[in-house]
Amino acid sequence: MASRIVCVVGRKNAGKTTLAVALAAEYVRRGRRVMTIKHSDHPADLDRAGTDSWRHFNEGSAERTLLAAPDLRVLFERAPDEYDPVALARRYLDGADIVVAEGYKHARVPKIEVYRPDAGPPLYEAGRHDAGEWLGIVTDDAAFRAGCPVLRFGDTAWLTMLATLAWDGALETGP
Repeated sequence: MASRIVCVVGRKNAGKTTLAVALAAEYVRRGRRVMTIKHSDHPADLDRAGTDSWRHFNEGSAERTLLAAPDLRVLFERAPDEYDPVALARRYLDGADIVVAEGYKHARVPKIEVYRPDAGPPLYEAGRHDAGEWLGIVTDDAAFRAGCPVLRFGDTAWLTMLATLAWDGALETGP
């Protein structure tokens, strides 16, 4: 089966992580093999100075360091910034039924937007060149309308509807 990818986008503090996690959990509940990507504009700081893994990567100047624990693997890699979530999924997330990527609002990938008026205006703009990439928008604004499906957080079964919408519209990235 080909992998699929969909991006969860929105303004800062709109609830992107909450939605990405809920969507991933819904796919797992449906028996899918789910992998995720979290885009960040700031450097990741996941290790502590002085630990053996930190020393391997920083003092040893290794290109890659794999931290292998009994139940977890963490790869530290020096690489130029890669904005393309499809390329990242192909390189690191082989075997996923679906990849849920958080962020990447400029990537040419199907999107689900979390829109909350308190966080700022929606990213979606009808008539813009990329408007067709929006699979849907989830909002708490009862009056909001768009040229794509709009689901309300208060709707019954909004998450299951959204998961089906996203699965059907996700970009297939190959076998």
